[in-house]
Amino acid sequence: MTIDPWILAFSAFTVIGTIWMGFWSARKSKTAHDFFVAGRSVSVGWNASAISGEYLSAASFMGVAGMVMSVGYDALWYPVCYACGYLFLLLFIAGPLRRFGAYTVPDFAEGRFDSPIFRKIAVVFVLFIGFFYTMPQMKGAGTTLAYIFPGLPYWAGVVLIGAVITLNVALGGMKGITLVQAVQYWVKMFAISAPIFVLLAVYGGYGKQLDENQAVPAPNPTAQVQTAAPQASLRPPLPENAPVDATWLNPFGPLTTKAARASGLSAEEARPYSLLYTYSLIIALVCGTAGLPHILVRFYTNPDGAAAKRTTMWVMILIGVFYVFPPIFGVLGRNLLPDLYLGVGAKGTDKVVLELPRILNEKYGVLGSILSGITCAGAFAAFMSTFSGLLVSMTGALAHDVYGRMLRPKSSPMERMLAFRISAVIVGTVAIVLGTQVEQFEINFMVGQAFAIAAASYFPLLFMCVWWRGMTMKGAATGMLGGGLLAMITISLTSFSDLGLLGLKDFWAAHPLLRILSEQPAIWAVPLAITLMIIVSKLTKREIPTDIRMKMLVLHAPETLGLKQEYIQEHGGH
Repeated sequence: MTIDPWILAFSAFTVIGTIWMGFWSARKSKTAHDFFVAGRSVSVGWNASAISGEYLSAASFMGVAGMVMSVGYDALWYPVCYACGYLFLLLFIAGPLRRFGAYTVPDFAEGRFDSPIFRKIAVVFVLFIGFFYTMPQMKGAGTTLAYIFPGLPYWAGVVLIGAVITLNVALGGMKGITLVQAVQYWVKMFAISAPIFVLLAVYGGYGKQLDENQAVPAPNPTAQVQTAAPQASLRPPLPENAPVDATWLNPFGPLTTKAARASGLSAEEARPYSLLYTYSLIIALVCGTAGLPHILVRFYTNPDGAAAKRTTMWVMILIGVFYVFPPIFGVLGRNLLPDLYLGVGAKGTDKVVLELPRILNEKYGVLGSILSGITCAGAFAAFMSTFSGLLVSMTGALAHDVYGRMLRPKSSPMERMLAFRISAVIVGTVAIVLGTQVEQFEINFMVGQAFAIAAASYFPLLFMCVWWRGMTMKGAATGMLGGGLLAMITISLTSFSDLGLLGLKDFWAAHPLLRILSEQPAIWAVPLAITLMIIVSKLTKREIPTDIRMKMLVLHAPETLGLKQEYIQEHGGH
C-alpha cells in the first residue's frame, strides 16, 4: 500500500482543521437557541458561505465531474438545475419562511395549521430525505479514503469520516458548524478551480479538449458501447464500455436514454422517453432544492426575512461560480484518464476529480500530487460540510420536534441540548450503516433521487402554505404524504432492482415508460401533491385556521411594520 505524502498531508490538515473549528465553535454554543438556530445572529456573508458550503456536497464536488465523464453532456442538467433551484427559494420561500420564526420545518408545519399531528408527519419526511441524502455523502467519504489509502476497504472510510462529523455536530450544533461550513466553501472553491487552471494550461483549453471528441458518428446515437470508427485524435483509446463520442456529446445521451436502450428502442423511438426523463429531472432538481430541510433550516439563522433573501441571492452567485469547474474535470478525464471507465464503485469515474491532477507528475514531479492533495482536501470539505448540515437538520427534528415538542414539552433547555447530542450519535450511526451499502451507485444519481423526494413532499407543502390561505391541515398532509411516499416507493423499487435485490430487470425492459416514471417521479409526483392539497383543502375548507389572515401577514408583511413574531420563543436567552 503506497500512500502519497502530499495527499495525506492536505487531507489530514482538512480533517484536523475541521475538528479544531468544531471544538472552538462548541465553546460558543451555550444555549438551545445556539444549538438549533445559531442564536439567529448569522450575518448575510457568513450564512451565504455556510449554505453554499453545506449545499456543495460530494455530488457537486465529485459526482458532477464523474457523471459528465461517465455519461456525457446530458448530465449537465445537474449543475444547471442545482443552481437554478435557489431562484425558486429567493422568489417564493426564503423571506416568508424566516419571518415565521420557527426552529425547524416541522415547527413551521405545526404553526401554520396549529396542528401537533402535522408536526409528526413533517418530522418523518425530514428523516427520509435526510437519510437519502446522507448516503451519497458517505459514498464520497469511502471513495476518497480508498483513494488516499490504496487497499483500504470502502466501508472503513465511511465509518471514519462519519464518526468525525458526528462528533463535531454533537459538540456544537448549528452554531458549531456554521463557521466550519463557511470556511469549507472557500476551501472547496480553491480546490476545484486551482487544478483546472493548471491542467488547462498544460493540456490545452476547453475547446481543444472538446475537439478530441469528434469521431465519426455511430449509426445509433443511443448506443452506449464504443462501436464507431477509430478515434481521430491523439488521446488513448476508450474502453469498450465507454460511450461513443457522438453519444457522449448528445444532449440525450446514456443518462436519459438508459430505459429506452434497455428496451432495444431505436434512436427515433427513444427520443420521447429521453425528453420525459429530462423534464422530470429538471423538476426534481429545481423544486427539490426548495424542499431540502437541511438548507431550509439555515434561513432561520438569519436575523430577519430581508437578510434571508439577500443570503439566497449571494448563494446563487457563489454556487453558480463553483459549478463552472466540475464539468471541465469530466471532459478532461475522458481524454486523459479513460481507464477510469473500467472501474466500478469507489474505483470508477466518481474519483476523476481526485485522480486527474496526478497525471502532471509525469512532467512536473510532485506538482500533480500537491494538486491532488488539494482536491482531496476539497472532497473532505464537501462531504463533511453537507453531512454536518444533514445531521443538524435530522438531529434537530429528533431533539426539538420529537423530544422537546412531543415527548417532553416541559423539558428544560439543558435537557434538550443533551437530547440533541444523543440524537446526533443515533442519526450518525444509522447514516454510517446506510452509507456502507451504496458503493455501487453513482453519487450524483443518489442525490437526484433525494431531490425528487424533497420536490414531491416539502416543496408543495412550503409553496402552497406560504402563498395560499385556503390550505387546510388535511389538504397539506394528504398532498405531502401522497406525493412524497409514492415518489419514495417508486425510487426504492428501481434502486433495489439495480442492486439485484428485486428481479424486475425484464419488467423494466418491457416497460421503459414505467421505468422512467419510477426512477424520476417528480414530473407526476409534484403535480399530484399540489392537486391533492387543493382538492382536499376545498373539501375541508371549514377547517382553515381562524387566524389565517394574521399568519399570512406575518409571512409576507415587511418587518418594518412590526408584525413579525418568533413562533418559537421559549429558548431565547436561556
